[in-house]
Amino acid sequence: MLKGRVYLTASLAALLCVVSFAPVSQAQMGRYGYVDSERIFSEFKEWDKAQEEFNTQYKAWDDEAKEMQKELEEMVVEYEKQKLILSADKKKEREAAIEAKRQSLDAFTKEIFGPGGTAERKNNALVKPLMEKLNAAIERVATEENYDFIFTSEALAYAKKDYDITDKIIEALAEE
Repeated sequence: MLKGRVYLTASLAALLCVVSFAPVSQAQMGRYGYVDSERIFSEFKEWDKAQEEFNTQYKAWDDEAKEMQKELEEMVVEYEKQKLILSADKKKEREAAIEAKRQSLDAFTKEIFGPGGTAERKNNALVKPLMEKLNAAIERVATEENYDFIFTSEALAYAKKDYDITDKIIEALAEE
């Protein structure tokens, strides 16, 4: 679920860079605040539920892959024990079965855990609505309280605690 954090941090970090280099006087700076992302993710209950759902599904996929791996290893061990007494046809048959099992495991692993695989799509499906909700809460607080800029805590080298609006964002998330 880190991917959602990376996107949020990256976009806000880019905004920080633009603002940092803009030639403005102190009077033009406006009002700004920052969000403690770690607190948001630790206190946003829907995030915990999504993380738990993903972890449960991921464990099921991982368990299935481990079971397939175990079956493959058992087939190989059994074949190695018996190959000296097997006929040429039986050897080919067993070798083909082992290769089919290996290909099945490889296909499963790629389908689930590979780039663009089921695990990545599931994670994105869980994270996207939460990131939209978080961004909407940030925008609502910024608009209602007349903030010009809000950054994540990761995008700042220093932030005065007076500007931490994390509690307000958590309250806004709880209201939705």
